[in-house]
Amino acid sequence: MTTLTQDYQITWEKLPDDYKLPDDPVDNINQPALAAALTESLQLAGKISANALTTTNYGICATLNKKMVIKAPDWAFIAKINVSREEIIRSYTPQLQGDIPVIVMEFVSDTQETEYSIKATYPPGKWFFYERILKVPNYIIFEPDSGSFEIYRLQNEQYILQESDENQRYWIAEMNLYLGVSQGTRENRTGKCLRWWDEQGNLLPWGIELAEQERQRAERLAAQLRAAGIEPEN
Repeated sequence: MTTLTQDYQITWEKLPDDYKLPDDPVDNINQPALAAALTESLQLAGKISANALTTTNYGICATLNKKMVIKAPDWAFIAKINVSREEIIRSYTPQLQGDIPVIVMEFVSDTQETEYSIKATYPPGKWFFYERILKVPNYIIFEPDSGSFEIYRLQNEQYILQESDENQRYWIAEMNLYLGVSQGTRENRTGKCLRWWDEQGNLLPWGIELAEQERQRAERLAAQLRAAGIEPEN
């Protein structure tokens, strides 16, 4: 499949087996935990289907004027892939291997503001690539230290900054979920985290939160049994 945009001829080709991917480290020690938390709560809530894909610092490809471009968002959600997972171990090519990502996220970690780069010349900046090449419907830029984040929605082929609702959350229509920020603790980090809420406003919990809820239920049940003169079994 070939399309044209901004003087680019775009083709959707599989990454060559001999293509050397950059071996860059993540920009911040907290990024993997933040990304894993987003995926975990979706999995526990049954919100990731068998042919959906979530990615973390993983290459998403397009070929521009016969030159491969790869960007690796800190987190992305792809609603449907149409190939086996074995075919996308190294990278993912939309259109060829499945859907365009529904959402991509970047966690701000440097002062160069590369997440806002609209550089159109090769190789294009992240913003330009997500907006004009991939045409991802939702682009999130999150600053973990402050907890501030921005959601841009693709409208008339341009990203438009969205306003939150009264709960400081944003509706992601393609996922039927709200996205917002909440204080939390994971992997010895306490701070602001991006979180999901369902249509009814229920927070999608992490595994550690579900375990704590179960412990509290067990303690309440044990207290009720003791009040009735029954010693609970260990």
